[in-house]
Amino acid sequence: MPISNEEIIASTRRWLERSVIGLNLCPFAESVYRGSRVRFRVSEQRTASALLDDLREELHGLQAADPAQCETTLLIHPWVLANFIEYNDFLEVCEATIVELDLEGELQVASFHPQYQFAGTQCEDIENYTNRSPYPMLHLLREASIERAIAAVPDTDEIFRRNIRTLRELGHAGWQRLWRD
Repeated sequence: MPISNEEIIASTRRWLERSVIGLNLCPFAESVYRGSRVRFRVSEQRTASALLDDLREELHGLQAADPAQCETTLLIHPWVLANFIEYNDFLEVCEATIVELDLEGELQVASFHPQYQFAGTQCEDIENYTNRSPYPMLHLLREASIERAIAAVPDTDEIFRRNIRTLRELGHAGWQRLWRD
């Protein structure tokens, strides 16, 4: 049974609400999300090169948008780059595209994937779940927003440390409970 874009976005919203915001993994996410300033875009693409076209379009769109209306974009791509290694390699293409479009210092890409794995961790280490999303996605962010958020936090490294503590305390069983309705 094919899944609709609406179902993909609903699943992504649920992940944001229960994980990213609910566990306070990103202390900056709630106000942007509750303010309806997150654009959700589901890419229909089936190849990395076609996804790159969507990425370019979304980068231009975010750059042109009024931040009061659209602060950030989640480019969700459920049918391409399902393999985490391929996805991770594609992040270099994303960075090169930002440079190519002369958006360096203005926009950046953060990464979320169902199989996300930080370097030096094992696949099922719970700290990887900070970046595990229901579908592969590229999070397009404004550098100015990041700078404002960082300026409001005395120790941004503490966010990462706190997230690891939160997930270790939660454990795999607690993570699974988040998704029970």
